[in-house]
Amino acid sequence: MSNLMYNKMWHQTQEALNSMLDKESQKMTEPQRNKVLVFQMLATFYIKYVQIFRNMENVYDQIVHPQKRMLIRKVLDGVMGRILELKNEMVELELTEFHYFDDILQDLKLAPQQLDVPIPRYFLKERLEVIKGREKNLARILNECGLDLPKTKYTVKSLALEEAIKLIQIAERARQGRLRAMFMRQIFLQECRAKEIKLLGHRLADTGLAALQIQKVWRGFHQSRKTVKEREEEMVFLGMKPPPLFNEVSAAIVQSEHVTHLRNEVQLKHEQNYQEALVSIKEELRLMEGQDIKEQLQDQIRQWFIECRNLTGTFPDYPNEEEGGSAIIFSNKTPEQVIEDILASQEEEEKLKKKKKKEEKKEGKPKKAKKEKERKGSTKERATKEEEEEWKMSPSLFLQLMEEGNSLYKDMWLNKDESWNFPQDYDPEMIKEEKRKELELEIRVQVDELMRQELKNLKLAVNREKELPARVKKGKKGKGKKGKKKGKRGKKDKDLTADRTIDSLYKELVEKGLLIQSLKVNLSDYIGEYSYLGTTLRQVAVEPMPSLVDVKQLITLYGILPLGSPEVHEKAPLVKSLLLAGPPGVGKKMLVHAICTETGATLFNLSSSNIAGKYPGKTGLQMMLHLVFKVARQFQPSVVWIQDTEKTFYKRVPQAERQNEPKRLKKHLPKLLKLLKPDDRILIVGTTHRPFDAELQPFCRVYQKIILVPRPDYASRYVLWKQIILRNGGVLTNALNISCLSKVTDGFTQGQIVKVIKEVLTDRRIRQQPHKPLTAIEFITMMTSMNPVYKEEEESFKNWYAKTPLGKKRILSLTIGGGIKEKEKDKGKKKGKKGKKKK
Repeated sequence: MSNLMYNKMWHQTQEALNSMLDKESQKMTEPQRNKVLVFQMLATFYIKYVQIFRNMENVYDQIVHPQKRMLIRKVLDGVMGRILELKNEMVELELTEFHYFDDILQDLKLAPQQLDVPIPRYFLKERLEVIKGREKNLARILNECGLDLPKTKYTVKSLALEEAIKLIQIAERARQGRLRAMFMRQIFLQECRAKEIKLLGHRLADTGLAALQIQKVWRGFHQSRKTVKEREEEMVFLGMKPPPLFNEVSAAIVQSEHVTHLRNEVQLKHEQNYQEALVSIKEELRLMEGQDIKEQLQDQIRQWFIECRNLTGTFPDYPNEEEGGSAIIFSNKTPEQVIEDILASQEEEEKLKKKKKKEEKKEGKPKKAKKEKERKGSTKERATKEEEEEWKMSPSLFLQLMEEGNSLYKDMWLNKDESWNFPQDYDPEMIKEEKRKELELEIRVQVDELMRQELKNLKLAVNREKELPARVKKGKKGKGKKGKKKGKRGKKDKDLTADRTIDSLYKELVEKGLLIQSLKVNLSDYIGEYSYLGTTLRQVAVEPMPSLVDVKQLITLYGILPLGSPEVHEKAPLVKSLLLAGPPGVGKKMLVHAICTETGATLFNLSSSNIAGKYPGKTGLQMMLHLVFKVARQFQPSVVWIQDTEKTFYKRVPQAERQNEPKRLKKHLPKLLKLLKPDDRILIVGTTHRPFDAELQPFCRVYQKIILVPRPDYASRYVLWKQIILRNGGVLTNALNISCLSKVTDGFTQGQIVKVIKEVLTDRRIRQQPHKPLTAIEFITMMTSMNPVYKEEEESFKNWYAKTPLGKKRILSLTIGGGIKEKEKDKGKKKGKKGKKKK
């Protein structure tokens, strides 16, 4: 698409954002008490912001104007953060991580696919060189240490010479037997034809009958082909089958990818030109306008000296550099406005003195004041009770950012004429406006030094005043010393590796196997389908299991978006740790690697099996954690992965694992979470397939967000079978019943399905497909040796999740009068305690 089209998309998206900001400001002022209406309002805002985010991300990726991109990036981060805030509000309101918006989507006439939260492409695009450099460095260290990823090698059994000869003989005899059978068949057919000729005699063949027979066979064959073709066209028309050449890459897609590549090159070129122009234009302004600005500032400050002298009789005190110098006085003000401010301040001081005198007279009437206070107190209590009943949204840190971006768009770009800027390069006039302000600030510092000296000379000449040197206050020194002492007290602030470089620490962690190479897996490779029955089940008071798409969205919201954007991570609701719980084979490990791939994050492995025997003792453990988190802060964003994290919080350590000390990190993980600040883009991710073996309270304290990863449902299995077969070189035909496969494999996980497909679709089987199409029996026979995830195991995960803090709150909110019963129990306990004390 052209630049004009993307500009039009940008203007439309900004209009949608402007209307959303107006609606949000109106709705926030209205009091809300009904939770259902509040959730619908929040969900509507969430869905609309997701649509704005999708459009804005597409526009930011394709627009080539560097100054427009700066503004779009600011708004994009604001929208991203607002989506996370609304998600947090919905979680606190519904007390569940999973939400269903079927009715709202119908009202807005949107498809479920439009709820997907996109991953901004600038996460990787703007850090591509840095990520490639780190990958090369890591691959070099792994190669030097001999720890590089092992290449897939096929195991070959060694055979003795006699056994090899026997195998060759068997194969050769089989080949000769097949040839002999083929010759015997041809001889048998010749004998049959000879017998027929003898029986029928040497009659002349009737050409009419022969032609009729040929026509009959041909017409039947032709009609069968026509019928099959019409049936396929009907299925494509009804949407039951994909059209032919659906999976092949069209020429239009190839051309669009080529255009996108060229557009990216233009973006880089325009950005470089813009950065060079920032320096060159500033130097030009310094040469052309620098002296004029300096003289103008000096005249302005001199006029201020004279006016203050005429009004007050003395020269004013010049502000210090720490206070901001003359910029505080003349912040977008003329000398006349400054004088008016001085007179206004004097009048306000006189009014304050009069008020104090009146208050002193009123102190003689304390009784009336007490009564008034009591009345005010009662009204305040009533107001607080009403406020408690009403729902209030927590204050947003991103609304102001979006409003600033929106106002800048209206002032600068809404009605701007860009007919002269066809290639969409930078605008020099806008750069001049910005650089004039910067130049003025730089020159003002020099002018302040000169004018301070001039003020001293004026005071000496007119008033014969001498300025005494400023005395250093003792209190400040003392405070400074105390502050330093406080810093020295904390042992946590000590750098245990102050004498070592980051590269040496990085290499050590790689050699120890604590810093590992993440697999190249995108989040889009985690295949699943939406849960279309979520809202229906909740209406019948049944809590549905989340779908794979719901899990994927939570990984995007809690893991990828905050790690990818520093601005969002600092201001959005902070998620320091994440737990993925589910049966083996559902893709927990894949999701961890997908987070690293989508954000370019560094991956650390602190699993109990991985750290066993490394850095022994308390001091060794402290050193290991110090190394990991120091390198993680330096190479942000970072992911600290703890596989089988239930071992760290074992209720009882098995005898076989006691030597590995699996509970080494149990006491240190909560402390590490407290040390993580909003500036630290570090995410601790734990994965577990047996969360029941862990102590629940410390387990849930460490992990803020717990995501239950389920086995795939029918819709997800159908999509999974289809996509994985196509990706591994399979061809979908009518002989392969995908629906039957999806029903039969109920309970099997994604890992098992992928494993079966790879085992069936060997190179030889792929070559046989033209004359021997795939069938469902081939896959089903391979799955007979695998154990599915039974409903009892799935129920055990649901029961465990119901014991987590959020699960408990959800159950209490669903049970009618649950909260009242608890309060009654608490009251009964308190009364019982009082009775015991009296006895």
